[in-house]
Amino acid sequence: MMVLLENTIVLTDAERLELNQRAASRSGRADDARRARLILLLEAGHTWAAIRDKLDCNDAFIDRWCKRFREERLAGLFSRHAGQEASTLTPALEARILEWTLKRTPPDGATQWSTRRLGTQLKVSHMMVARVWRKHGLQPHRIERYLASNDPDFEKKAADIIGLYLNPPAHAAVFSVDEKTSIQALDRKDPVLPLSPGRAERHGFEDFRHGTLSLYAAFNTKTGEVLGKTTARHTSAEFVAFLTDIVIDPPRGKEIHVIADNQSAHKSRPVTDFLAVHPKVHLHFTPTYSSWLNQVELWFSKIDRDVIARGVFTSVSALKRKLLRDIRHYNKSPRTVKWKYADPSRHLSTQSVGTGH
Repeated sequence: MMVLLENTIVLTDAERLELNQRAASRSGRADDARRARLILLLEAGHTWAAIRDKLDCNDAFIDRWCKRFREERLAGLFSRHAGQEASTLTPALEARILEWTLKRTPPDGATQWSTRRLGTQLKVSHMMVARVWRKHGLQPHRIERYLASNDPDFEKKAADIIGLYLNPPAHAAVFSVDEKTSIQALDRKDPVLPLSPGRAERHGFEDFRHGTLSLYAAFNTKTGEVLGKTTARHTSAEFVAFLTDIVIDPPRGKEIHVIADNQSAHKSRPVTDFLAVHPKVHLHFTPTYSSWLNQVELWFSKIDRDVIARGVFTSVSALKRKLLRDIRHYNKSPRTVKWKYADPSRHLSTQSVGTGH
C-alpha cells in the first residue's frame, strides 16, 4: 500500500525495479533516466536542495515530475509534447499565402521568402507554404536572367541573318565568324584524380596560369566546317588577317557573306578598308545583344565543353596545339546547324545537329 508524504514518495517493489533499470540504462533516453533518478531520490528522502545539486535541475522540474508520478505513477514519467494547433488550408489562407509571396517582401531585409520565413510571418506550418508554392509552381529561391535587344532595327537585321541561313545566295559562301578571347592556359598544381566507379573526376582548386590566347573561328553554314586560327592578341588587325584567310579559302570570285557581332574590332577603319578592297566580301552584323543568332556560338560552346573547361595545359603552345587538333578532328565529320523558323509572330527556334542544341 502506498503512503504519500509531502516531500517523499513510497514505491512498490515493481516500480522500484523498473525505475532502477531506467536509471542505469545506457541504451535508453537520457531524460527518462534523469526522471527515474529523481523519483528514486525522492523516495530515499533527499531534500529538494540536494536533488537540485545531484541532477542539476530546478524546483519546477522536481515539482512537475513529482506531481505527474503521484497522479499517474510510471505512465506519468513519459515525455509529452503539446504540439501545435492543427490548421486547415482554406481558400482564404491559400490566397493570403500567395498574396504575401507575390506582392510583399520579407520585413527582415531578405530579398525573397523561404517557406520557414513566410510560415513564421503568417503563423502557419512551413510545409503548408511549401504545398501552396508547389501547387502554383512558385520558386522564390530561383532567379532567371535575360537580356533584351535594344536595337531599333532588330527585325531587319535578324531577318537578314536568318535569310542567309535558310536561303543563302546562289554561288556564295556564308561564314559565321566570331572570336573567343582570353582563353587561359591553366595547369593544375595538384594531380587530377581520374573518374572511378561512384566518384567523379576531381581537380584541385589551385592552378598555374601560363598566359592567354584568342581563338578566331569561321563556321561554314553550308558544310559545317570550321576555319580556326589562334592569336596572341585581339585587335582589328588580327580580325582583318582572319578575314584574309577566309577570302583565300573559297574558289576565286565567289561571293562571301560574313556574319559577325557588334564588337568594335569588327567595325574599325582597317575592316572598312579591307571591305573596300574586297567588294565580294559582305559583312552582316547581328542585332545588339543578339550574338545567339550567330551559329558559330554553338560551335564555341562545344569546344569549350570538350577541350577548354577541363583541360590541363602546360603552356600557351600546348593550349594552341590542342585547340587546332580538335578543329582538325571536328572537320573530318562536320555537322551543320538546322534552323526552323516556325511562326514570325511567336518565336524563333533553333535546333543544332550534333551539338546538343
